[in-house]
Amino acid sequence: MKLSNFNFELPKELLAEYPSENRDEARLMVLNRKEQTIEHKKFKDIIDYFEPEDVMVLNNTKVFPARLYGNKEKTGARIEVFLLRELNPETKLWDVLVDPARKIRIGNKLYFGEDESLVAEVIDNTTSRGRTLRFLYDGSYSDFRMKLKELGQTPLPKYIKREVEPEDEERYQTIYAKKEGAVAAPTAGLHFSKHLLKRLEIKGIDFAEVTLHVGLGTFSPVEVEDLSKHKMDSEEAYITKDATEVINKAKVDKRKVCAVGTTVMRVLESAVSSDQTLNEFGGWTNKFIFPPYDFNIANCMITNFHTPKSTLLMMVSAFAGHDFMKKAYEEAVKEKYRFYTYGDAMLIL
Repeated sequence: MKLSNFNFELPKELLAEYPSENRDEARLMVLNRKEQTIEHKKFKDIIDYFEPEDVMVLNNTKVFPARLYGNKEKTGARIEVFLLRELNPETKLWDVLVDPARKIRIGNKLYFGEDESLVAEVIDNTTSRGRTLRFLYDGSYSDFRMKLKELGQTPLPKYIKREVEPEDEERYQTIYAKKEGAVAAPTAGLHFSKHLLKRLEIKGIDFAEVTLHVGLGTFSPVEVEDLSKHKMDSEEAYITKDATEVINKAKVDKRKVCAVGTTVMRVLESAVSSDQTLNEFGGWTNKFIFPPYDFNIANCMITNFHTPKSTLLMMVSAFAGHDFMKKAYEEAVKEKYRFYTYGDAMLIL
């Protein structure tokens, strides 16, 4: 499989700038791999495809307000700073992306907030847009984190051209988000409402939670035609003993194990034992899944509609079968499904 196998024309009007008014009212395309059939439903109809003791695996990561705007010392130029990961809590060192990057050099200081109560010094260049910043703040660590939250914005994807709205803080978070650390939402989970989760629970569906702190690397463009040469950025992930027990039991009992999103699928496939069961996990994964690939843990998945040539599209193509996925995407465009973060969903059985 080559990069060019994953290109397609996407009409601009199919990019979702806003989510469905009710989370579970998004449209749902249901793909049955065995029968090679495609159905058109609403997301809340997903309950009809699961039986008691089937397992849904959720990514409980929580997005933090990672986008800051500051001003450069002396010139006052407005600089966007996107927080990627904390390197050292004690010295307040962070890996960030800056824009425009050409203006930001080692030794520069950036000032944040109208009262300039937060200052950062550039101490290293990491990539063309990447920098390491040391934040200078007179206060406790918890006060510093509160200050970041206060000044930060919800990090909506760049393709959403509108301004961030206060509602996005809640819209861009799954209702089961718990562990802060992601700079982007695990979007398949955005379709679950409290009401739908309750209905699934009453029906007897089991849930297991894993954590993968989504980084921007998930969305980095693939720039090599030979996919085996693409390197994924590492992301922090955790699977608890409790989660492994629920998932492994479902596997033994031949139940459905449904990965809610590509992030869940990636962390599950990063922790497979030699006998194809799931291990506990804590650390970093740079797992890149593209066709052909034999999946070990989940036997169904929920996902959104992804960008051309993206690693996410490659993974779902590996899961559904490349030709079937191509057909599904052609149908999605024809039927005007909404794409990307706030778009519609797909269930692959």
